[in-house]
Amino acid sequence: MSPTLVWFRLDLRIADHPALQAAIARGGPVIPVFIWSPEEEGSWTPGAASRWWLHQSLQALQEQLAKLGSTLIIRRGPALAELRKLRNETGAGALCWSRRYEPQIIVRDSRIKEALRADGCEVHSFNAALLHEPWTIQNKSGKPFQVFTPFWKHCLAAAPPPAPAPLPAPKSLPSPKAWPKSAALSSLKLEPKIPWAGQIAATWKVGAIAAEQRVKAFARNAWDQYSEERNRPDHAGTSRLSPHLHFGEISPRQVLAILAAEGRQDWLSTQYVTEIGWREFAHHLLYHFPHTPDAPLRSEWQHFQSKHDPAALKAWCHGRTGYPIVDAGMRELWAAGWMHNRVRMIVASFLVKDLFLAWQEGALWFWDTLVDADLAANTLGWQWTAGCGADAAPYFRVFNPITQGQKFDPDGDYVRRWIPELKSFPLEYLHAPWTAPNGPPAGYPAPIVDHAMARDRALAAYAGLRESLKQT
Repeated sequence: MSPTLVWFRLDLRIADHPALQAAIARGGPVIPVFIWSPEEEGSWTPGAASRWWLHQSLQALQEQLAKLGSTLIIRRGPALAELRKLRNETGAGALCWSRRYEPQIIVRDSRIKEALRADGCEVHSFNAALLHEPWTIQNKSGKPFQVFTPFWKHCLAAAPPPAPAPLPAPKSLPSPKAWPKSAALSSLKLEPKIPWAGQIAATWKVGAIAAEQRVKAFARNAWDQYSEERNRPDHAGTSRLSPHLHFGEISPRQVLAILAAEGRQDWLSTQYVTEIGWREFAHHLLYHFPHTPDAPLRSEWQHFQSKHDPAALKAWCHGRTGYPIVDAGMRELWAAGWMHNRVRMIVASFLVKDLFLAWQEGALWFWDTLVDADLAANTLGWQWTAGCGADAAPYFRVFNPITQGQKFDPDGDYVRRWIPELKSFPLEYLHAPWTAPNGPPAGYPAPIVDHAMARDRALAAYAGLRESLKQT
């Protein structure tokens, strides 16, 4: 039997990998391939933090494949051209890959599938990232859902996870008589050559083995308190699994199977599993509404006019707004490539409603600085905050950065960790340091905007949009 190419993308693991299993089942040598073609990602080329993670994840995958007696062939260039070269070099008669759901990638993959089949190559794609394919979940009218709760109920009723069981990792992979040439991973130049990357490296362990260990540790140590602790950025109450899921180092089915194996009671109905449902919903929306990474889902919001204020945007990006919970989140993002979900909502609300800037500007910054930058999740989160997407926050919901800090960081541990200027500041003034008798400490800025006034401005603008729509 001729060799089979397995094209790795955002599925950087060997367990629960349908494409890899299909290649093995076909018989003949299996040739794992990764192709770096960022230009084909369109306007959403992976950001700096994502590239750092990708390098580490590919390195971990190489190590896993080596233990199976195999190797990862790395190429750089247009995907179709490189796949054709690999077919010519290896005599491969088939190609298997795991599906992606970004609009640009769907178009590219469809073109590749058509072209290679015309060349006489078998091409097979598989679901390795979701519990349900986006096109299989429809409402009673046969249309995509735009509200989460009925969507998730439908998913659970359609096929309660984790069935079918995750696929096991192969024990070995059959190799070709001769391996095609491969570029060195370092030649892709994914790792930033700046000190910032060292801070991220000290924060994370990357790869499929690390992902599985993280799920097990969460199930054993934080599961019982998750519902209460998940909103506390000062505590280690979440799984921090999002980058592992994004890069496919672990599948959602594997996560749920581990929870079941750890004996978690009633795990399927828990808040944590519902959060996995939100991930599914994000991909459902991205697939059915491909314009949403750049434009609002609700078309009437195209008429909403935000400000253009580069100085305010820069202050927000650098954690210099004068609001400690906002600044702590933005500094954590820069240092660790990640931000607690509660704080993501707070900083996003501050950008679009206090600073009155476009949600797209925040989405772009997150895209470049998050190690878990995922087009579906990033789009859903920002449109939720701005009020222009599915299941959107009502327009009158404006997070108060002072009370949010007091409620979810009551002892100030999170703020003190990320803002050294406030490390010794009295707790009673910590979340509003300008109210202290002598004002904020040296080196820490005064608020760049008055929250009460900004809230009134945002509410007036949103009310004005609603009123104008009634008249059209």
